[in-house]
Amino acid sequence: MGEGVTRFKRGDRVAYSSGPVGAYAEVRNLAADRAVAIPDGVSDAEAAAMMLQGMTAEYLLRRTYKVKPGDTILIHAAAGGVGLIACQWAKHLGATVIGTVGSDDKAELARAHGCDYPIVYTREDFQARVLEITHGAKLPVVYDSVGKDTFAKSLDCLAPLGLMVLFGQASGPVPPFDLGQLAAKGSLFITRPTLFSYTAGRADLEASAGALFEVVKAGVVKIPVKQTYALREAAQAHRDLEARRTTGSTVLLP
Repeated sequence: MGEGVTRFKRGDRVAYSSGPVGAYAEVRNLAADRAVAIPDGVSDAEAAAMMLQGMTAEYLLRRTYKVKPGDTILIHAAAGGVGLIACQWAKHLGATVIGTVGSDDKAELARAHGCDYPIVYTREDFQARVLEITHGAKLPVVYDSVGKDTFAKSLDCLAPLGLMVLFGQASGPVPPFDLGQLAAKGSLFITRPTLFSYTAGRADLEASAGALFEVVKAGVVKIPVKQTYALREAAQAHRDLEARRTTGSTVLLP
């Protein structure tokens, strides 16, 4: 405990979602105003797995676009860490969830976590399937963490005045494009949000973490820790992640 820290006491369990790099260590220093207390009912493994991904899902679904009952939404990488949490949470909010995945196994995993329509993008055209599922009505919002490979077709999944939420770029950055396309496709909106911006203030950080802890403790959102590695195996964890051999959340154990 540093001098002047009053928010926590020695021995408290705390977690964080962003900040300076340095997590791959047995001990580290952290600014007290970036930490939140882990409540009873949330395990250490859950807390390690859910802060970044779960709080990302929170701001995407509750603030960037406020998902409401009756919405039909598209979540790319639905079997990933953010995807599995977002599918469950969106389903809890009353949405019909469409998700893209890379294999049949991942489709089943996404379906088990609230995805109504998993689309295996390696053999199905997700844009065509969205049109089919929505009977041509398209969507109010697309959540895209893939970037370059999915961006163009994601825009074509949006209904007029729809919102493209580009919150990652796993396949690479989106190349420059003519903003006039947004007009031609129905006065669309695009945002490139980050968790850091949505939790920059202490009040927003605590509110986001609190909302996440609430749905996890209630059992509404389960945190799927699908892989664990010893800290010394961090390089292998990255190789598996890059090769798309992981699903859900990955935890490193010191």
